[in-house]
Amino acid sequence: MITNRFPAVDYFRGFILFLLAAESTGLYEHLETLFPHSFILKQFFHADWQGLHFWDLIQPGFMLIAGSALYFSTYKRLDQGATYATIWPHVIKRSIFLFLAGTGLHCIYRGEMVLELWNVLTQLAFTTLITFFLLRFSIPLQIAASLLLLLISHSLYVFSSIPGYDQPYTPDQNFGSYIDLFLMGKLSRGHWIAMNFLPTAAHTIWGALIGRMIHRTSPPQLVFRTFLGLGVLGVIAGYGLDMAGIPIIKRTATLSFTLASAGWITLLMALFYKNWSSEKPVLAMPKYLNSIGNNSLLIYLFFETIVPQWLNKTTHIFVAGFAHLVSIPEAWGDVLTSIVVLMLIVKLATWLDSKKIYFKL
Repeated sequence: MITNRFPAVDYFRGFILFLLAAESTGLYEHLETLFPHSFILKQFFHADWQGLHFWDLIQPGFMLIAGSALYFSTYKRLDQGATYATIWPHVIKRSIFLFLAGTGLHCIYRGEMVLELWNVLTQLAFTTLITFFLLRFSIPLQIAASLLLLLISHSLYVFSSIPGYDQPYTPDQNFGSYIDLFLMGKLSRGHWIAMNFLPTAAHTIWGALIGRMIHRTSPPQLVFRTFLGLGVLGVIAGYGLDMAGIPIIKRTATLSFTLASAGWITLLMALFYKNWSSEKPVLAMPKYLNSIGNNSLLIYLFFETIVPQWLNKTTHIFVAGFAHLVSIPEAWGDVLTSIVVLMLIVKLATWLDSKKIYFKL
């Protein structure tokens, strides 16, 4: 029976969202202006095409932890007497909201009504349905289903013979680009692909399995070792496929990328789990990460809409303006503005948490 929240899950989700919130303030771009040759800062941007940066792990981490959260919320409802049949309408409602929110965000980004299916929430709408459908089945069957999805996606790219779209590892000339043109009549300027939900559904499925392991497996040391083993296996498999000729490309979610990114995220999750595997965490982390994790969807929508549309600009007037008055260079004034906005996001999350105000679907 699930009676308590699992801090490792909430803190990990909060950690992912905190990094995304910092991006929404423009912090990484402003720091790169000051330190253009920093290897560390380059890790906070996506690889141009082939390769894997730290920032390429954020979306897989988002999808994986969403799978864990889906597992816990589902089994909490089952413990309370619900059935899979009675939970299905709730999951469908949630997926519809995620789809509308994801497509709506792109309308806000563009400043006009558009149909673009590249947002992580849009992708999550589909992976949530797939993962929930598989939850009732055995672990081997869920793993087999996730691998089948990867193979289907890989085969569609590799065996496509559509003229002009038969280059599986070339931007805008692959099967995913053809599907985007068919669905939306346009291609992403960043070479993102809408059908990435198919291979990255594996991340959500594996996230649900991680939640299941945390819930049902003991002792904690066994869970930790299992996470380490699976993480290393994913990294080796992903980079092995990369060396074998299936390049790691995040923008099309290639087979090698999906496995390698899942491996790195599982290793990171292992560290979070280890930290909270006893009553007292080994390393104390800021409580605001937990607050952000507890209200993940509301905070995400806040920093994807109000922050870039209004809060960044308004805060810049006062913070950068004051920095100019005291002779602080403009570039550093921009950094200070981003930090202040990030602090405001954190303050909102902690205030909502203290008042027990949560946005749940």
